Amino acid sequence: MPIRAYLLASAMAVGVFASGQAFAREGGEDAPQNIAGGDAVDAVIVQARDKAGLLEKQPSTTVFGLEKPLLETPRSASFVSDTTLTRYGIETIDGLTSVSPGTYTASFYGVPGALNIRGTLAENYFRGFKRVENRGTYSTPIGGAAQIEIVRGPPAPIYGSGKVGGMLNFIPKSARDEGRFLTDPKGEITATLGAYDKKNLTGQVALPVKLGAADGGIYAYGELDDSKSFYRGLHPKRQLAEISADFDLNNGWSTAFGGMVYHSTGDIQTPGWNRLTQDLIDHQTYITGRDTSLVDADGNGRITPNEVGPYPFGSALYIPYYGFPASDANHTLDTGVGTTKLDPRTVYVSAADFSKTRTNTLYFDLAKRFDDDSVLKLQLFYDDQENKRFVSYGYPAWFDSHVWEARASYAFKREFGSVSTTTIVGAGYREFEGHRRESFNSGLIAIDRRDLSVGAQPNDIIDSPFSTEPAGVQGLEWENDNRGTWSQTGLFFTSDVKFGQRLTLTLGGRYDWYDVAAQDTGFLTFAPTGRQADSRGKGTYSASLTYQTPVGLMPYISYAKASALEVSQAGEVAPNLVADGSWLSDSDLAEAGVKFQLLKGTLVGSLAAYRQNRTQLSGLTPVVQGTRAKGVELEVRWLASEHLSFTATANAQHTTVKGPDNSFQYIPAYTAGVPGAQGYGGSYVVWTFSSLAGRAGDYDYTLIPKSVVSLYGAYTSDRHDWGQAGATLGVTHVTKTSGLVQDAVTYPAYAVVNASAYVTRGPYTAELNVDNLFDKLYFTPDADTYANLGALPGKGREWRVTLKRTF
Repeated sequence: MPIRAYLLASAMAVGVFASGQAFAREGGEDAPQNIAGGDAVDAVIVQARDKAGLLEKQPSTTVFGLEKPLLETPRSASFVSDTTLTRYGIETIDGLTSVSPGTYTASFYGVPGALNIRGTLAENYFRGFKRVENRGTYSTPIGGAAQIEIVRGPPAPIYGSGKVGGMLNFIPKSARDEGRFLTDPKGEITATLGAYDKKNLTGQVALPVKLGAADGGIYAYGELDDSKSFYRGLHPKRQLAEISADFDLNNGWSTAFGGMVYHSTGDIQTPGWNRLTQDLIDHQTYITGRDTSLVDADGNGRITPNEVGPYPFGSALYIPYYGFPASDANHTLDTGVGTTKLDPRTVYVSAADFSKTRTNTLYFDLAKRFDDDSVLKLQLFYDDQENKRFVSYGYPAWFDSHVWEARASYAFKREFGSVSTTTIVGAGYREFEGHRRESFNSGLIAIDRRDLSVGAQPNDIIDSPFSTEPAGVQGLEWENDNRGTWSQTGLFFTSDVKFGQRLTLTLGGRYDWYDVAAQDTGFLTFAPTGRQADSRGKGTYSASLTYQTPVGLMPYISYAKASALEVSQAGEVAPNLVADGSWLSDSDLAEAGVKFQLLKGTLVGSLAAYRQNRTQLSGLTPVVQGTRAKGVELEVRWLASEHLSFTATANAQHTTVKGPDNSFQYIPAYTAGVPGAQGYGGSYVVWTFSSLAGRAGDYDYTLIPKSVVSLYGAYTSDRHDWGQAGATLGVTHVTKTSGLVQDAVTYPAYAVVNASAYVTRGPYTAELNVDNLFDKLYFTPDADTYANLGALPGKGREWRVTLKRTF
């Protein structure tokens, strides 16, 4: 069914369900006390039905900073509980596509670090505080989440400035049980084994703690993962520890503090398949062959700069494209030329590739609730990240960044006759320091040079600054060595103004003063010389209007104008952006939709349409690139019975890159008019992407599909003497994608089916997950600068079995 027809049919179905239904808010922890008579029983029944964790149990502060259920918030947003993560078998943020519309993410070299929301990369938050940038540096851990909230729009004014594309907010587990502290200790241990030597161990424990008049609890979570990958040669390992403490200190005072420590190795970035042709994608027919004109003369197992040409400007690996085909001996394959069938498990990787990451995250809250129910809160947050990595086609990097933030807020309510307001005001200060080292300016990059059917060879592994060269040999240097700092001081407010019982106007805004500075002292930097510094103030705002109808529908309209820093993969600002003033960008969003809570709260969801303008960084020497996107999104969650529940998500979107695109880009040999065997030995570049045919103006951002539709169903049995069982089955359909150059290779539409089942007996649970049940072959295009040179084959069928013991 075409996506437009699907969305229209779904919207009509919503209208049919709405007919004759009474408006009923879903039951939270205090629902039975607030809903009279039989409705109180209905609220309890709704919660009893929710075996897959699909409904909110408490209001959220993520969208506007005010405590408000997402289903009553005038913005497109989703939440995913830890129960849903388990039942749907979601292990990485890429899997969130199955439960949140508009979140399909192109491969950032195989590392799921950030979601792509509405066509552009979103930002990661931890309890409402923005973390250090992670586009694909490491796999963002989600195992320790109590729930994940996904906002398709700008961050709340309290959370700081940000782009309108969207955000992911990680809520860690705590010793509170639906708002109340646990009365008894509880814990859980899981062990998972699976395909491709999958090995994972987790443990968690929650302890109620009473210290004099202080009542509270402590929650600890730990995870060890040592698993190989579907892709040969990749062996990611990670260790995660998380702890949170919450205490009510008496007299209205409360505190929360804790943190998370993460370490990983083996999150190696891979472009997947190189030497892209339509025949390769359609029939797995790969062009073989190697170039032997460049050799590893000193036998150190890699190509050093002196073996490629005079360093730094004499690289023989790239040819600038000026509109006519060109080749040479170094670009021409001269041995083993032919074709073969390529296995999807065979991807671009070598024994020399590595990635090592560590992060530390800390937080502290102190709050005072007054007699009039107003709340004063002081919060501190710290996050750091260090990553060292090398990808043998020629991309080494070393990031070392940290950020801290202080925030003070005051939330209060007021009534003026039939008008009531809920308002939060406050101030915040955020300070960042980062050090980014990379090497790519000399052109020592050649993704197509390696014959994947043969594997890595000494003359296709590029040198690295992490390597030590013998005396007299010129090794690769850190060509970019940028140290950047910035600070942000802001004032913010958000107010919910309710007129009577149904009409609500939500207003929000903030004003920030930024100070930024950066200096690049790299061996071959193209940045302006010396320290670049700038300061600027900027305001942002949002306004939304909602109306709660008596039949369970809530139409809304919303508009937001936002601004944000243009930061790199390490979180700092590039000196060239500071020098030309493009380090601070504007974005805006217009959205209209309807949310619904029908069938006494058992059928919930939203239908939204949006139009947004925002920016993204593009190219090796980063330029700020404008984008324009519009689309429609549908999300439905239905507790059909005590045993059955269903979810459906769908979107139709179109993202356009605003021209001219003046970024430096690598392009495939076919775009340069060169037959593969005469071009795969090296690479081709254009100084500005707009110089290519058909790319002088605006162009479609085809790395993101026009439509993604997911349908899932979950079944849970009655409780029996022997225990309880359940199963989940779902399918996600993705329309075609392609590279960004004209007449690019196209990746066909596909559908992937996932399934899971579990059996519980007493404190023991056995779970089985099967991803890509029918072993469907599909492809995800690479993102960023090499989007036209690589594509990642999707993972084939994978299974895993988890044994769980609760206590």
